[in-house]
Amino acid sequence: MLQPSTLKFLKDLSKNNDRSWFESHRKQYEGAKQDFEDFISAVLARHSKKDEDLKELEAKKCTFRINRDIRFSKDKSPYKSNLGASMNRGGKKSIFAGYYFHCEPGKSFVGGGLWMPAAPEMKKIRQEIDYCYDEFRQIVGSKKFIAVYKELYSGEDVKLTKVPHGFEKDNPAAEYLKLKSWLAMREITDAELGSKDLVKKTSEAFETLQPMLNFLNRGLQ
Repeated sequence: MLQPSTLKFLKDLSKNNDRSWFESHRKQYEGAKQDFEDFISAVLARHSKKDEDLKELEAKKCTFRINRDIRFSKDKSPYKSNLGASMNRGGKKSIFAGYYFHCEPGKSFVGGGLWMPAAPEMKKIRQEIDYCYDEFRQIVGSKKFIAVYKELYSGEDVKLTKVPHGFEKDNPAAEYLKLKSWLAMREITDAELGSKDLVKKTSEAFETLQPMLNFLNRGLQ
């Protein structure tokens, strides 16, 4: 579970997103950061028993900095209003698909996949889906996957309007080939964030996602 103080800090930060406020509340931030890292550590300890790719990972190396990169953004708010962690083979900056946990009051979610890979990796993933479409369809169409995630995310920001070059328009896997990211997400309520079952539920969600990650990472090898 995550402490109420962690959620309170994030709520307050979203209303007071400036450096002077942040510095005057640094102690609360350090507490929230530690609380989140402790939670991620517990998730890693539990799920690494089922996914050996996570065994060497440390929570502090999976979590993202709270500072925003505002160099090319119109929004100059200096801080994120969330705490996030990416748990991937080789670390959060690796090319491989992995798990993700996003903590933000009213907007939290658990899931993962592969976000906007570079062109060479994207080509490999599309080829793997094309070659092994039946297998991929069975993974993302399984009752367990649908029960947790419903379907892959297919917003306009991650999907082409046409089948990419090199594939026939009537390719059975067309809708998956159009994707530029392969992601699955399940929303988490604020009440769930404070539940004693949060680590267990997160690990269960990761376990459901694991076959898809194995498929994607096989294509990248």
